[in-house]
Amino acid sequence: MAQDTTGAVMEDSPAPDGMTDERRDEMAAQLVDRFSLWSGAAGLLPLPLLDVAAVGGVQLIMLRRLSEIYDVPFSENRGKALIASLAGSVLPASTATTSAMTVGSLMKGIPGIGWTVGALTMPVISAGATWVIGKVFIQHFASGGTLLDFNPPDYREFIKAQKEKFAARSGGSAGQAGAGARTTAPSSPATGN
Repeated sequence: MAQDTTGAVMEDSPAPDGMTDERRDEMAAQLVDRFSLWSGAAGLLPLPLLDVAAVGGVQLIMLRRLSEIYDVPFSENRGKALIASLAGSVLPASTATTSAMTVGSLMKGIPGIGWTVGALTMPVISAGATWVIGKVFIQHFASGGTLLDFNPPDYREFIKAQKEKFAARSGGSAGQAGAGARTTAPSSPATGN
């Protein structure tokens, strides 16, 4: 962790030069876990669609901080476009995921049972989507990629494996179905690996 001029430790500071790859990856994984929780909390916001906007903001901040950890130049507009592209074109049943978030959010506008259903679904969907997006960008940045060469369809299998890991972590049964799933990402165009 970096220190500011007063000597206090700053958790979300960029990784210092000379950091080992293992430490950088560990820092990034901790950041993704923390932002997933924040995203789940944002899913609890009681106003319909405000929760969806808040989750998007949390994901964008996470991407910026991951970029800092891996010393990758960050552009807010590019980051927004990549997050939207990743969510919209790669996630299996991404339409269902996006629809579930929207429906879960809109359900909060229905008094009683609607708010309960929305409050139960939005945090889980939001945390899961943020966790998977974070893991994809860790893989991409760790392999030498940048925001400019990120291609969401290249990560389909990796995303599938990460979704299964999240489901297993969350106590879901989807984790057992993908025990033999491929967990490595494709070679990065930036490194040629």
